[in-house]
Amino acid sequence: MKKFLSLISLVFAISAASAQQLPDVKVENAQGKVVSVRSLAQGKPMIIAYWSIACKPCIQELNAINDALEDWRKEAEFEVVAVSVDDARLKASAKAVASSRGWEFICVYDENQELKRAMNVSLTPQSFVIDGEGNIIHSHSGYTPGSEQELFDKVLELKKGAKKSK
Repeated sequence: MKKFLSLISLVFAISAASAQQLPDVKVENAQGKVVSVRSLAQGKPMIIAYWSIACKPCIQELNAINDALEDWRKEAEFEVVAVSVDDARLKASAKAVASSRGWEFICVYDENQELKRAMNVSLTPQSFVIDGEGNIIHSHSGYTPGSEQELFDKVLELKKGAKKSK
């Protein structure tokens, strides 16, 4: 029994030590400035949502997040980053879509798809929850109405975990 418990402890230690980190990739922000994706959260939890202009579920997810964002920010301090994976030919259209939708979060443009590759995103929509230290703690593919709440619930779990450790 002791060997079994030791083995379980070792597995948890290895998995905790190998938690995937947010890669340090540069992307372009809405103002055209190149920024590090790690600098966007400034130590706060973050939801990263990958999208493209041709992806209707992506737009639906981002609209749903935007609709709930004001209420969510009353409960937790975090950032939302929408990462467009549209190439250079479509970047202007992606910027126009983001602007016309009135999204109240950070929009960045990964036209060479370096961040997308670094995070092993194959299809959109793909969303991640990142803790304040840059650890990827949750990943979700696809979108169905209401699944944006799952992302926020993970942010709330981070908030509860931070309160317990204080």
